[in-house]
Amino acid sequence: MRFLVVVAMCLLLMNVRVVVVCAEEIGSVDTKFNLLTPNHKIVIEAFDDPKVEGVTCHLSRAQTGGMKGAVGLAENPSDASIACRQIGPVKIKGTLKDGEDVFEKRMSALFKKLQVVRFYDKKRNTLVYLVYSDKIVEGSPKNAISTVPIMPWK
Repeated sequence: MRFLVVVAMCLLLMNVRVVVVCAEEIGSVDTKFNLLTPNHKIVIEAFDDPKVEGVTCHLSRAQTGGMKGAVGLAENPSDASIACRQIGPVKIKGTLKDGEDVFEKRMSALFKKLQVVRFYDKKRNTLVYLVYSDKIVEGSPKNAISTVPIMPWK
């Protein structure tokens, strides 16, 4: 408990943005068999944009198994893919900021996270979602985007 309080205080001092969006696991496929420990796999998750009603994103990401994966100490690869779609009438809640965090997932025990951020292309009336991973010291150039043109819903 004391450790959690210290971590929370450090996060507040570092002015870390907290994104509370839960992803729903849709499924997974194994990529490497491990006899006694969890397999390496690709996980598919879905989440709704918290500020844009009517938009859902699907994310695929690598998840490391093995002994380190079983105890939560593995550093997952930076590979990820994203596909976002309009699934109903689009309703924007509040003001959208370019580069705003939409989703975050820890990829290692301490310093690496996978992030999805949103941009709005006003000229084309399109939402652009970017997925990438970063570390406190250096990030990864691996990234993917998905665009959602805002269209009338029938």
